[in-house]
Amino acid sequence: MSQKSLIYAFVARGNVVLAEYTEFSGNFNSIAYQCLQKLPASNNKFTYNCDAHTFNYLVDNGYTYCVVADESSGRQIPMAFLERVKDEFVSKYGGGKAATAPANGLNKEFGPKLKELMQYCVDHPEEISKLAKVKAQVSEVKGVMMENIEKIGGKRLSYWSIRLRTFISRHKTFGVRGPKCGGKCGCKI
Repeated sequence: MSQKSLIYAFVARGNVVLAEYTEFSGNFNSIAYQCLQKLPASNNKFTYNCDAHTFNYLVDNGYTYCVVADESSGRQIPMAFLERVKDEFVSKYGGGKAATAPANGLNKEFGPKLKELMQYCVDHPEEISKLAKVKAQVSEVKGVMMENIEKIGGKRLSYWSIRLRTFISRHKTFGVRGPKCGGKCGCKI
């Protein structure tokens, strides 16, 4: 790699690192592992800063994808890289070998893929940035749409809730008054 923007990457199941890759030496892998142990298990994205580096994590369905990047590379490129790693990993190992692989058990298979993806992101930062922006916009639109659907659904739900309460109260009224007027209406029960 010509630039030192993406330095180290790994994929882990829980706290077990399954595959990792780096061309550089340093203590970033031990720091990344320490951060991994402190991450919440919920699906989310996390970034920590330390010594002019960012430690970026994507947690998804029990797997954690990590990349250590130079602080100057920003946040978009590392996160876009992690999304690509996740997509590749899930397509290759989803529901299979990764669930039972031992520590570093996928290094030979997936380590070269990490290298390839890192190289691509380093060589094409403009494309990655554009793609990340588009994904962010799509995510924002999706959020607004979901919010609107919830608002409409909430209004409909409250409408039907009121209708149900009205029906129940009328039914109770009929249950109390109905038998009293039954004989007067000409109906025999």
